[in-house]
Amino acid sequence: MSPETVTLPGGWHTKASLQGPARSAAVTFTIDNKAYVGTGLTIERGALADFWQYDTDTNQWTQVADFPGKARSEAVGFAVSNKGYVGTGIDGASGKLLRDFYQFDPVANAWTQVADFGGSARRSAVAFAIGQTGFVGTGTDGNEQRDLWGYDPTTDTWTRAADFGGRGRVGAAAFVINETAYVGTGNAAGINQPDFWAYDPAKNLWKERKNFAETSIARSYAVGFAINNIGYFVTGACSQRSGDYDVWGYDPTTDSWTNKSSFEGTARQKAVGFSVGSKGYVTTGVYGRASYDDLWAFTP
Repeated sequence: MSPETVTLPGGWHTKASLQGPARSAAVTFTIDNKAYVGTGLTIERGALADFWQYDTDTNQWTQVADFPGKARSEAVGFAVSNKGYVGTGIDGASGKLLRDFYQFDPVANAWTQVADFGGSARRSAVAFAIGQTGFVGTGTDGNEQRDLWGYDPTTDTWTRAADFGGRGRVGAAAFVINETAYVGTGNAAGINQPDFWAYDPAKNLWKERKNFAETSIARSYAVGFAINNIGYFVTGACSQRSGDYDVWGYDPTTDSWTNKSSFEGTARQKAVGFSVGSKGYVTTGVYGRASYDDLWAFTP
């Protein structure tokens, strides 16, 4: 087989589009086999507070209770113990940075305000959950940050953890494999970053892993998700246009990246990504003057 006809592993196909407005800089979390997507910014610069549930079994979107805080974009979301959590971001009306946080109960279809984020008000942070703890770190409060905070829902408290191993940044991406979080890419001082780090919450320790730039183009505002113990980075604002559609898979057992089948949707940044079962999903995002509501599923 010639290099021109090499077939990369994995494939993409379209699913039901988000029923709400097209948007960028939204948040997502998953509970059981359902994903939740909400908030964000429309192309007309209007911030949103609506929230939607996507059922991967039925390929259907259902609107759930609106997010009760200020309409916002560039917030973060995670799920712990069958509850979703959303907070931080930028107020769409005033432009003020936020640090308030809210819990979503899918059974009651209701939101409850919880303790404010332990760090400074900020946007474009990264979030993930490991075990019974949700984590939020990096982002900008006017200065690019590298602090990391853990949230315990049983005590409704935030505790500072070890600072991120790289430099402060916005628009990083993350995924979790076997109780270890992997965080990388993002933008610092106007430059897309290629470094990649693993966080072990049991040891409260960061360890640098294989540099993402050794296999692809540095990027920011990408999405990350994990399927069957392989992590993936998809889309984002790349340093070169040739990387806009790249999909890369990371294997923690070999500390190696492998190129996968290219993303088949329109190039975009500030999308959201999640995984349910054996598939990964990418939806929303922005490119130029266009926002998106399409949903793409990836099968490795």
